[in-house]
Amino acid sequence: MLERHKEFVMTGKSGLERVVAVDWSGRMDAAGQRWHIWAGVWTAGKVTLEAGRTREELIAWLIELARETPRMVVGIDCCFSYPSWFLEEHGCTTVFDFWRHVAAGHGERWLGRECEDVRFWGKPRKRPKEFCGERLHRMMRLTDMDNKITPKMALNSSQADLERAAKVRGITPKSPFQIGGSGSVGTGSLRAMPFLLQLWEAGFRVWPFEDSAVGTKEPQPLLVEMYTRLLTGAVAKSNPVARKAYLTARRKAIPEYA
Repeated sequence: MLERHKEFVMTGKSGLERVVAVDWSGRMDAAGQRWHIWAGVWTAGKVTLEAGRTREELIAWLIELARETPRMVVGIDCCFSYPSWFLEEHGCTTVFDFWRHVAAGHGERWLGRECEDVRFWGKPRKRPKEFCGERLHRMMRLTDMDNKITPKMALNSSQADLERAAKVRGITPKSPFQIGGSGSVGTGSLRAMPFLLQLWEAGFRVWPFEDSAVGTKEPQPLLVEMYTRLLTGAVAKSNPVARKAYLTARRKAIPEYA
């Protein structure tokens, strides 16, 4: 499915007019959001980088862009959902039910220091035993297992061995239940879901939960979850020398990077 979608976009059959890649942030303060949230925008071959918006401002801007160019794809680097067993536990049959559930206040409750659900972990709270060793898969979605966890890792019963091996294409697998500590994705994801709901209600299709309508006679913008590190592979992104060397190598090997 992903390969067909990529071919559809790359061959121009979609008539794609704009692509927006969002570097998201779960920061609470407006100043922090304006500093940390960035958008890379491709429009008819021209690329621009933009920052300075809060989450609310960013979503309003994306909805306005979609009105101008409905043949648009927006990618956001956060988790769009949780493992299916967790959605079932909360009576949600679709991801959109779950977004409403999170937006109703449950997301901020799970992020609170006094949260009674110990499955949400991260500094200073340690990962629960329920998510360790051979039960690691419980804290991951199927898509995380498919894209980030090799079968050998999933079957390895030794936690120490698994932790050492848990790098796929330069990525350490992260769980949406992790809401603190280095590389945590849970905080940003939970704070994204009410805004993802706004985009969906404004007419965005959400892949892979819905089919794309970008290339139809009555196009609708498409929202996709990005695995940014799957695209880059191993790179020390905090090191400017390493970043420069990485981009130089990519420009030589891949024409699109030029």
